[in-house]
Amino acid sequence: MALSAFHTPETIEQAVALLAGDPSARPLSGGTDLIVQMQSGRSEAGAIVDIKRIAGLNGIRSDGDGFVIGAATPCTALKEDAALVAAWPGVVEAANLIGSVQVRNRATMAGNLCNASPAADSVPALVAAGATCLIAGPSGEREVPVEAIPVAPSKTSLQAGEMVTAIKLPKRSAGGSDAYLRSIPRTEMDIAVVGAGANITVDAEGVCTSARIAIGAAAPTVVLVEDAGKALEGSGFDDAAMEAMAQAVRNACKPIDDKRGTIEYRIAMAGVLAKRTVMIARERAGGTA
Repeated sequence: MALSAFHTPETIEQAVALLAGDPSARPLSGGTDLIVQMQSGRSEAGAIVDIKRIAGLNGIRSDGDGFVIGAATPCTALKEDAALVAAWPGVVEAANLIGSVQVRNRATMAGNLCNASPAADSVPALVAAGATCLIAGPSGEREVPVEAIPVAPSKTSLQAGEMVTAIKLPKRSAGGSDAYLRSIPRTEMDIAVVGAGANITVDAEGVCTSARIAIGAAAPTVVLVEDAGKALEGSGFDDAAMEAMAQAVRNACKPIDDKRGTIEYRIAMAGVLAKRTVMIARERAGGTA
């Protein structure tokens, strides 16, 4: 399909109207996935709706004690916000593993999410963080958990005319922190063979009071492994609790064989990365490394 129009709306309402009026139109925030897919023929966008000029969609702002990250905010901007880095270091490090520096200067977490790749780096960290998405559409605005957006590889739950306008991160609990790790064949600029995000809270005695564990590239979508979090809660991260957590992660895996990794490798590595990620988050939260 040939590109027929390139729109630069100045309001969310204008963008929604353009998307709703043309089923072939696609929103563009960073474009690092969309443009490549159009050039290769994998995307049949008939029109582009560039959202970068819309006020409020590019930047990070406090929302009470949490954060709202505009959908057009480039990944490199995240690490420049000291408060965000302090509260959610895992989210920031995950976003800054996407592609190269040049790519991250344009790429956005909203775009990384809506590309709906199971191997998206920012998504496991966002899911572990309990992040939500603000979605604008013809019927108004709604807010949903990040994990509800991808429903299959390259497919989202967004309806006709809808677009993500922001990602919200909650208030950071006292005694809590997060982390993200991935396994890749190269040292950088590669796609995750497995990824793991962990968000934990510990009390003054070092006991885990809450935990969220998410894995990527190990199933058709990023998975929030609720049983893994439950295995850690009430524990002091002893070997038995950590192994129970890792086993829950392995049980949640439904990977594929491909040239980057086998089913067996992905399942085994998911458990390994989950343990390592939890220990990093624990150390950051003030627990014992």
